[in-house]
Amino acid sequence: MKIAFIGLGNMGSGMALNLHKAGHEVTGFDLSDAAKSQLAAQGLQVAASAVDAVQGAQAVITMLPASEHVEQLFIGTAEQAGLLAILPAGCLVIDSSTIAADTSRSVGAAAAARGIDFLDAPVSGGTAGAAAGTLTFMVGASDSTLARAKPLLEAMGKNIFHAGEIGAGQTAKICNNMLLAVQMAGTCEALALGIANGLDPKVLSEIMRRSSGGNWTLEVYNPVPGVQENSAASRGYTGGFGTDLMLKDLGLALNNAVKNKAATPLGTLARSLYAAHSLQGRGAEDFSSIIKMLQKPV
Repeated sequence: MKIAFIGLGNMGSGMALNLHKAGHEVTGFDLSDAAKSQLAAQGLQVAASAVDAVQGAQAVITMLPASEHVEQLFIGTAEQAGLLAILPAGCLVIDSSTIAADTSRSVGAAAAARGIDFLDAPVSGGTAGAAAGTLTFMVGASDSTLARAKPLLEAMGKNIFHAGEIGAGQTAKICNNMLLAVQMAGTCEALALGIANGLDPKVLSEIMRRSSGGNWTLEVYNPVPGVQENSAASRGYTGGFGTDLMLKDLGLALNNAVKNKAATPLGTLARSLYAAHSLQGRGAEDFSSIIKMLQKPV
């Protein structure tokens, strides 16, 4: 299939390359010249603009930072039409960004009016999962649209969950990321306490991992440098999921909770913690760097 992939950051780059390796004809685009150059060096065709990337595409996949970027790309602005105006009827659009469910629904409605199949398919699994093709997709779409998209999703991920109609994937994602933020903050707090008492963080991590405190952050995303070789912490908190991106997702969860009058006390507290961490100049660092807030300066 001929695919346009827009958004070649830490997550999108791995996803686009896996589609390329699966034999699809992929043309990528990103605002970052460095990102385009890096993927071009690995054999991916890159375009000078999003409009150029979608020429002749049978499917368009996006991995963008926030709701406004998705809305502007597809629906457009007062100054410039969006991609939906030039995509042909029958085209398939998969948005794997993490955005507001209401934005997914509005873009989906605009796509349907043009005869374009749209699904929201945010992911979990981190950059390692994106590179390995083992992501989990949380999909909001009709049964027929998901059936069309499934071969492409399977080239990028291991688990595909149909959460419901358009927007349901985004709702599932913000619930998941809110829990992840709470887990990471709690894991960092426990590890920082152990380290303050002279415990070896690797030993303590293994004790908790195999005990009732075990969770995903201890399994594959340890926040202490050197405990896990491939963690973002062991790379100087780079190349992972940024603090500001987690803060954005927690904001989506909080807005949704306010709208639905849902109680999310721990999620709200986690958002405040990550906001304070970002204000300390850590916004670009991986979200696991929040452990720095809980330790004495060395």
